[in-house]
Amino acid sequence: MIRWFFRLIALVLLAYAIGYAMFAMSVPGPAGDERTDAIVVLTGGTGRLDRGFDLLRRGLAQRMLISGVAPTVRARELVAAYHVEPRLFDCCVILGKEAFDTRSNADEVASWVARWHSRSIRLVTNDIHMRRARYELEKRLSGDVQIVDDAVPTDADMRQVFIEYNKYLLGRAADLVGL
Repeated sequence: MIRWFFRLIALVLLAYAIGYAMFAMSVPGPAGDERTDAIVVLTGGTGRLDRGFDLLRRGLAQRMLISGVAPTVRARELVAAYHVEPRLFDCCVILGKEAFDTRSNADEVASWVARWHSRSIRLVTNDIHMRRARYELEKRLSGDVQIVDDAVPTDADMRQVFIEYNKYLLGRAADLVGL
């Protein structure tokens, strides 16, 4: 009986290690120039807003939601910090201030997508965060909304990848037990 238990533990650890290796080696990258109805940028990482503003300026979508903006941040501050034309904010950029983590980002984005009747979105977040963000978002969106992954490359070390992998697994496990 004890031997069976240790074999089971070894099998679980092996599956975990293989999953981690696959997660670390198959990090998504930037998307191409396909157009979408909207761009969704999740705050929290370097290069995300730069990427979102660049895509919007290039006309690859009509509008952009920045999800997870701190309540104290004002549009004029982002205009100055990212050298964005104020008219672009007036017509096309919405600051989402409801989200505080990946799950609430997904709630905020799903509500916004439904309000604007978007059928396709470009999800901008960093490369190691993309799988978890997409997973949470897919659970909340209807199946007819196309999501284009547009991952901002990072120089994540193995510790950061390890943390993100575990958050991803915990999110999946929470769904299994109904949390």
